[in-house]
Amino acid sequence: MYMTGIYVHNNKERTEKVMIMSNKVYDVLKWITMYLIPAAGTLYFALAGIWGFPYGEQIVGTLTAIDTFLGVILGISSAKYNKDRM
Repeated sequence: MYMTGIYVHNNKERTEKVMIMSNKVYDVLKWITMYLIPAAGTLYFALAGIWGFPYGEQIVGTLTAIDTFLGVILGISSAKYNKDRM
């Protein structure tokens, strides 16, 4: 993911792209968002029902909110990356 910045040097304005997320970071966050968080939420919710663990709905709701946030951020990042490549 790149961030565009406007820089002024010697009274000349120029635009540069600055990478703010490497491909490796993107891939790891995508894996966490697609697999780890949903699996952890499902596991905790199931075990909370079976074993009576506390705050099942609250924990799963929190994980879902975090997962949705990461999904949106990664989706925006992907769209911007693909737009910049064209």
